[in-house]
Amino acid sequence: MLRLTLNILLSLPLLAYADSIPHPQTRFTQGLFWEGGELWESTGLEGKSKIYRMNKKGEAFDSLAMPGSHFGEGIAKIGNKMLWLTWRSGMGYVLSASPLHIIGSFKIAGEGWGLTVWNGNWLMSDGSSSLYVLSANDMSVINTIKTPVKFLNELEAVGDTLYANIWGSDSIAVISLPGGNVIKWLDFSELAKRIRKSHPKAEVLNGIAWDGKNLWITGKNWPWIYKIP
Repeated sequence: MLRLTLNILLSLPLLAYADSIPHPQTRFTQGLFWEGGELWESTGLEGKSKIYRMNKKGEAFDSLAMPGSHFGEGIAKIGNKMLWLTWRSGMGYVLSASPLHIIGSFKIAGEGWGLTVWNGNWLMSDGSSSLYVLSANDMSVINTIKTPVKFLNELEAVGDTLYANIWGSDSIAVISLPGGNVIKWLDFSELAKRIRKSHPKAEVLNGIAWDGKNLWITGKNWPWIYKIP
């Protein structure tokens, strides 16, 4: 497997630069995606899980807290319908995106980790090496894609290319769909090391969003969301 180190990022300052977006260090990032000029983020931790709807500057103009003490995970959106996974509660929430509110729930067999939209359906990870295609209509599992990589976490599908965070690491696996083969790796370990050195509360890389031209990345409690040049 080819490991691609993005050296250009390593020369970037850890403070703000032209294409970075401020990111509150209180946010334990679980999911991230762009839609048009809006950036959506979900965060985790029991009793602290929320969804944030932001403008291009990262300023939140809408938010929603997860009910109870569930640990929130990935989010994705098809039309005005959104799904919000929980980690170990065996269920996910169905939401209206505008206005932002919960309209239902569905069952998850096992754990919910990452979520994206691929080929008109939902694509979910559960921390294993498998990906699950969920029906856009009733969220039932209609296909399982096997990959050679364990701990698949936050997901972002761009056409038939899937970018997947690997839990516990600072690398992103680039996976071809529907085959599930890893075609290359994006290694952000040096950048993450620098961030954690200057911001001790920062944790692992987690959060991938595609704006139509570029990828953006962040991490749990990171101070910035970075655009990949």
